[in-house]
Amino acid sequence: MVDFVRTAFRVSVRRACRAVPAPRSTYHYRSRRPEQAILRKRIREIAHMRVRYGYRRICVLLRREGWAVNAKRVYRLYKLK
Repeated sequence: MVDFVRTAFRVSVRRACRAVPAPRSTYHYRSRRPEQAILRKRIREIAHMRVRYGYRRICVLLRREGWAVNAKRVYRLYKLK
């Protein structure tokens, strides 16, 4: 939305954020979370091999393999399958 206001009315980021209203920190936000592709692939492999396992059991298996994961993270990535 901010980019639309900036291009349509040719205003600065500060004015566009004030018009929308949106914080400038949200506009400039860049995620620092590392990519989870390898972990997602492993979760997918386990879920494919063991169809009846849920995210909690998959979390236990991942911990046994040496992954430093918690159930909330496994659940979030499990939903993305």
